[in-house]
Amino acid sequence: MPRGRYSLHDPYDGAPLGEEHFHCAPGAAGWRYTAQVNSAGGEHAGSIDLTIDHLGRPIRLEMHASGWQVRGAALDGVTWVRSDPAGAEAHEGNAPAHAFTGQSPSFLVATARLLALRPGEAGKRVRLVALTPPVLAPRTVEQAWLLRDTAVHETDSGPLTVENYEVRDLEAGEAHEVHIAGDVVLSAPGVELETLESPPSVFAEPA
Repeated sequence: MPRGRYSLHDPYDGAPLGEEHFHCAPGAAGWRYTAQVNSAGGEHAGSIDLTIDHLGRPIRLEMHASGWQVRGAALDGVTWVRSDPAGAEAHEGNAPAHAFTGQSPSFLVATARLLALRPGEAGKRVRLVALTPPVLAPRTVEQAWLLRDTAVHETDSGPLTVENYEVRDLEAGEAHEVHIAGDVVLSAPGVELETLESPPSVFAEPA
């Protein structure tokens, strides 16, 4: 049951954006990730609670940031409700997409789980609803994921298998690398794993 801290920064200029203190674990539903987000100045800036099923589909998402709240799940594509800071209005949205994405590293783990790529096979395209900071504004994006290779590293707690992905933004044409071990992101644009109190969990293969 990994627990740790990610640092978040602007992927282009390196400016610090804050930290995400997380806890995640496989469970009966699939996999759950919870985190509290702090700003670069150390103030509380939001939270995330994401549960995916064994196939990587979002069955429950709740996010808070800048007073805004989004609750969503996979339903007729993906469906969500976004509430304003005062709580006076709530707006429902729906898109023919596979899952959600956003600033949190949890979405990278969830998308990798959803695509279930194998080394050597062709990459896959995926349509996602991105909840963009600072106010969780939704927009649809398309990405292409390719699992370039896996590497096994010896650690004090045993062998650690790292999956090395190439992720391409199909609108901007930009590609970047994402490195994932089990249910923990080791590095990605704008993300660095700073502390980890226990080894990553290993996902069981779907029956």
